[in-house]
Amino acid sequence: MNSSLPAFREPSSAERIFNRIFGFLVGLGLGFSYNYLLEVRGRKTGKFYSTPINLVELNGKKYLVAPRGRTQWVRNAEAAGEVTLKKGNNRQKFRLHPIASADKAQILKAYLDTFKREVQRYFTVAAGSPAASFLAVAESYPVFELLAA
Repeated sequence: MNSSLPAFREPSSAERIFNRIFGFLVGLGLGFSYNYLLEVRGRKTGKFYSTPINLVELNGKKYLVAPRGRTQWVRNAEAAGEVTLKKGNNRQKFRLHPIASADKAQILKAYLDTFKREVQRYFTVAAGSPAASFLAVAESYPVFELLAA
């Protein structure tokens, strides 16, 4: 686990290749129920970009969590104010509601506990830790609630 959290944790070459292949498969409709291809318009180019994500649901609400911090998709999503989640032929557009750091602890805990195998390396808090443990690092992880567009 990392002891310091940079604003953005760059993916390795292997992670980039995996994301392209996995994103392609999710775009075809494969993957688990929580896997989606996030599509967002670029803030500078206007082109659409996509990346695979794991959607976490908590108390009937859907959340996007960026375990690598302020990634390009996060910056583009903040600028656009909306994203599209795609799986196969199904596309759903959502508006984004950023979650304040003080309100992220339970969401981050649920995200890490659910996807620990995939994302534990991006967290300094161990999966299974109490929600209060996430308060100190909440600022490093962008979280958005998805609202119907």
